[in-house]
Parts: sequence; C-alpha cells; structure tokens
Amino acid sequence: MESNAVLLESKSSPINLLQEMHQLRLLGHLCDVTVSVEYQGVRAEFVAHKAVLAATSKFFKEVFLNEKGMDGPRTNVFLNEVQVADFASFLEFVYTAKVQVEEDRVQRMLEMAEKLKCLDLSETCFQLKKQMLESVLLELQNFSESQNSEEESTTQPAASKVATPAQADCPPAGRPGNGVSPETPVPKPKEKV
Repeated sequence: MESNAVLLESKSSPINLLQEMHQLRLLGHLCDVTVSVEYQGVRAEFVAHKAVLAATSKFFKEVFLNEKGMDGPRTNVFLNEVQVADFASFLEFVYTAKVQVEEDRVQRMLEMAEKLKCLDLSETCFQLKKQMLESVLLELQNFSESQNSEEESTTQPAASKVATPAQADCPPAGRPGNGVSPETPVPKPKEKV
C-alpha cells in the first residue's frame, strides 16, 4: 500500500530561528567572528556568527570563503568607512529582519547595504525611500491643492460682489432692454424735484 507524501512546514520556524540566533549573538554565545568597525576615529567591535553574516551578505560570504586558515577561535574582519551606529543597525536587521532608524539615516543604510552586498537590506531601504518620496510628493500635491482652493475662495467672493449689482440692473432674460449691454451699468433715473 502506497502512502501519499505530505508537506510538513512551519510558519514560525524561520522567525524562531532568527530570534534564537539574535539572542545567542547578544549573549556572545557560539560567535565565531569579530567585526571591528572604525569611522572617523570612532571604533567598536561586534561579535557575530559567520553563517548568519555569510547568508545575508555576499561581502562577508566572500571574505569567509576566501580566508586562509583561522587566526584563532574567532575570525577578525575590519571595516572602515562604515559608521558604528549603522553597522549596529545592520546586525540588528540581519538577525531580526527589522530595525528602526532615523529617516536621515536611510540613505546611509542603503549605501552600507550596497557596500556589504546585503540584498535584503538594500531592497528594504530602497522601498522605504520610495514610500518616503511618495509621501512627500503627496504632501506637496495636497499643499498645492489647498493653496489653489484658498486662492479660488478669496477671488470668488470679490467676483460675485462685482457681478451682483450688474445683475440687479440688467433686465430679465427674454425682455428687451434699453439697448444697453449687461456689462455696462444702466444709469438710474434721476428723481424729479
């Protein structure tokens, strides 16, 4: 008797795996790489797992696959031209798939993602920049429309005030007038003394 194959798939496993790897990194357990980051005299060291960095960054994958022997229990990688805060955010992103940064850092995060060849972060930054740009364009459009409607509302009452007396002096449609066009004001008859 033949049995049909069934798929066993966990929706929570990838999330749980990331959370566990993140906790291990925060506690410094099983970390096998130290990344030293230095930018304009500010320096910091970060411990991480080669497998996580290699899986999320082609830059690190190339570094780890091309290393000649290990200099001890941990590999050391040196990065310059990357700000410490940005690399900390990068690590948080690759270990949790999310990170909160200030809007003005999004461009720097995108540049770092491209430098480290991290496609997921690069794509995420690009999408966020696109949303931010669309939001700004929408605000500008709304502002422009509100300015136009304010201009129309301020000019319309003045125009209707001018038109109102002229309309009052014009003869109703269908009746012959005094040969005076509706645009020119009709002189009022003088009162007799």
